[in-house]
Amino acid sequence: MIRAARRTGLVFFPAFDWAISPSHPEREERLLYTQDQVLEEGLLDIDGIVEYRVRPATYEDLRRVHFCVPDEAAVTTESHLISAGGCLVAADAVLDGEVESAFALVRPPGHHSRRVVHGNRGFCNINNEAVMIEYIRGKYGIKKIAIVDTDCHHGDGTQDIYWHDPNTLFISIHQDGRTLYPGSGFPDEAGGPNAQGFTVNIPLPPQTGEQGFLHVMDELVMPLLEKFEPEIVINSAGQDNHFNDPITNMNFSARGYSTLNAQLKPDIAVLEGGYAVENALPYVNVGIIMAMAGMDTTFVKEPNYDRDYQEQPPEITRNIEQIVKQLRDLFLEGGLKTVSYEEGIIVERSRDVFYDTDGIHERQHEKIRCCRHCAGALAIASTSNLGQHILAVQIPVEACTACLQIGLAWFEEGTRGAFSHVYLQDRVRGIYECT
Repeated sequence: MIRAARRTGLVFFPAFDWAISPSHPEREERLLYTQDQVLEEGLLDIDGIVEYRVRPATYEDLRRVHFCVPDEAAVTTESHLISAGGCLVAADAVLDGEVESAFALVRPPGHHSRRVVHGNRGFCNINNEAVMIEYIRGKYGIKKIAIVDTDCHHGDGTQDIYWHDPNTLFISIHQDGRTLYPGSGFPDEAGGPNAQGFTVNIPLPPQTGEQGFLHVMDELVMPLLEKFEPEIVINSAGQDNHFNDPITNMNFSARGYSTLNAQLKPDIAVLEGGYAVENALPYVNVGIIMAMAGMDTTFVKEPNYDRDYQEQPPEITRNIEQIVKQLRDLFLEGGLKTVSYEEGIIVERSRDVFYDTDGIHERQHEKIRCCRHCAGALAIASTSNLGQHILAVQIPVEACTACLQIGLAWFEEGTRGAFSHVYLQDRVRGIYECT
């Protein structure tokens, strides 16, 4: 009998009742073809590969991360809760010691979902990885976590949620935002006042292939992880860098993905994008499963690989080498220019957010208390063209006394203002309020 070198858990949830539209690439077939391929390859018959049943996340799980406007029921379906809950199942399997790694093959995806949620953007309502991470922190007491997002699109939602958190290293490897949605993810986006240098964006040029991605892993991602020393590594396993993907312009293959994953060795992987649902996604997913299980992936190959795959052009190779050198200088050699903020000062910023799937326009004004002792009290005033005008206040895990007090003061002040809803997410006392 074939035996997995690393005991690996699998969680499947195709979400039969949720799709952007019947013909949209984000539909249930994304995972049905993968399930068929997994069965055809006999992976579930391998000793050490274990399938788990999903369970839904609760609104309480979502409230550790999100401010849903006006409430969770308005912006989620049962499928969103089960997709997020599948990730919690994967987390429990790993952290309870039943398996060494786990892959949550679930949809709808989540990495474009930000802290404040008015609707669907980039096919995402709820940030599955963030919901899982905060569940892990609450249940298992794990503090330092690294997220490596390998989706072709910049993980702007995950970046937003962890922008101010120095205990979360967020690394996003993606197609250059000047050429692809959501148009962000540049090297100067490096974290908020209390977490400077803990967000690392690696924008790669169109046509990047195996050589480029693996060079980035060798020279940048793995040294960054070694420097940060996380207790757990999460892979946002978007697979739309594939050369057959219909909505991107990259040149990665199933074998390349499996090699990357074997090197990264994530504790938990969560499916994000990937829209070549027949001739790419099943083979990429099989390769990742085999890599997580410590199996030989030499023979992982798409049926059309020999016909359609093209080597990375030399000029792209040179471009990527320059990008990696620049980012090494910034994040590994001490070249990042940080700002020394006075303790207690309030830093503010305003942003416009477009929900491309639902056609919602949002205007945010955010303020954060600069703090040397915790992630800082955070307040977000958010207005959408749906008529909602809300204030959301977050008091972070392990908040110091000063940040706890100012967060509570902002909330009290907000309840006397002209907001349609005022929210308090108090992670110190485990309280979530909405007025």
